[in-house]
Order: sequence, then C-alpha cells, then structure tokens
Amino acid sequence: MTAIVEVSDLAKVFDVSAPWLNRVIDRKPRQFVHAVDGVSFAIQKGKTLALVGESGCGKSTVARLLVGLYKPTRGNVQFSGVDTRSLDAEQTRALRRRMQMIFQDPYASLNPRWKVLDIVAEPIREHGLVTDDGEQRAKVADLLRSVGLAPADVEKFPHQFSGGQRQRISIARALATQPEFLVCDEPTSALDVSVQAQILNLLESLQRELGLSYLFITHNIGVVEYIADEVAVMQAGRIVEQGTSAQVLGSPSHAYTRTLLAAVPRLQSAA
Repeated sequence: MTAIVEVSDLAKVFDVSAPWLNRVIDRKPRQFVHAVDGVSFAIQKGKTLALVGESGCGKSTVARLLVGLYKPTRGNVQFSGVDTRSLDAEQTRALRRRMQMIFQDPYASLNPRWKVLDIVAEPIREHGLVTDDGEQRAKVADLLRSVGLAPADVEKFPHQFSGGQRQRISIARALATQPEFLVCDEPTSALDVSVQAQILNLLESLQRELGLSYLFITHNIGVVEYIADEVAVMQAGRIVEQGTSAQVLGSPSHAYTRTLLAAVPRLQSAA
C-alpha cells in the first residue's frame, strides 16, 4: 500500500530565551524547548493514524509541522513521495489544497463576524476553485449537506450553532478544497461525549465516501479504537510505541501506553 504522508526524523526546537539584554544582566544562557524530537511515521492512503499522548507532549506541534504552519528544525515531510521542503511558493500553495486541518476548538476556529457562507467559501475563493457567487453558494450548500447540516444554515453566524454543529462547519470548510489528507487536531476534545461519537461517525463516513487519509490527534486513547488503523504513542516529543490499533491497545509494550490505557474510564459491574 502506498503512503500518502511519510515523516522522517522530524524535530522542532523553540527558542524561549529571555531578551538579549535581560540575559546579559542576569547572566543567563539561552533556553530551548525540544517540542518534537526525532519523530518518524507513515500514513497509508485511505487510512487513519492516531497520534496519542498527554497534553504538552508535542502532538499539535507535529500537526502544524505537517501542514506547514511551522518549519522543522530537522527532518523532512514527504507528501505523495515529494519532499515538501523542495517546493516553491506556487507548489506549496497547490499542496495546501490537498491537505487541510481541523482545529481543536470549534468556538475559536470560526470567525464570529462571518456568516457560514463566507467561512466555508473562503478556501474556495482563496484557491480560485469557483469564481461565480451562485456556484460558490451551491458548493457551500453541498458541503453543509455532506456534514449533516442544512443548506439554509449558510445565512447563520457561528454563535447560532452548538459546539458539535460548529465542528461540522469546520469539517465542511476543510473539505472545501477536496483534500486527500486531513489533520484532525483533537477535533472532539471540546465536545460532549454523545457529540464526540457523532463527529467520529461523520469522519469515518467521509473517509469511506471520499477516500480520505487522516492524522487523528488525541489525548484520549479511549476513542482510538473506533477510528484508527494504526496508533503512535507520543511522550515528551518522541514516539515511544507504534503499531496497529489492535497491537497497541491489545498488548501495549511500553509503560506509558499502559498508563494511558489504565486512565480510560470503564463501566464495571457492581461486586
């Protein structure tokens, strides 16, 4: 099977030093945070890799490195066999049509002053996919239908929707450029449990219909078995365990993975 995304020895170091003058006065050295250190994995076409770990372990940094929001300190990302570092501005723009990102907080990722029509149509206009206003409106209506919303919702503002509905709008926006690969950065963590299940079912349905590939980032290893084909467990910027969902969840080999699994709430019959 062909890999759509291949990550090799990816690293990102942030300079968190105080300003130069403060360091001189206080006689303190520069300080660095190794957010991601030597991460490698591959995602097959039409499959889902879940990147799991506690908050602060570097998962979201990996997501931003993949879509080009951060530049890696070391390592490389290949998309469909092409090293993303070798692309010029026009090629990078074309690549961004093929990979999109769903952000964690549906309350913060949508512009509160824009109607749904403008929010979902923005990537369509930006990439020049449809120029006619009527065609744009029809395209947005189709996208809303695909995520379980009504075409009439185009005239509403984000504050008129629930959290789950806002996340559906975010998914519709991500699908607007007809991408092949989606980075889902904790797309269910800000939602109620029942709504989480709805969003997971929607992502699975879209994957089957459109042949999408996912990097699904979560701190809740309990949701992984419902959506992931493979799992990579991340701790302190490194991947400590990786394998199929059945392997990692059924017989974890690393102590950190076992700790994450032990923290998942389970219903047990009364003694």
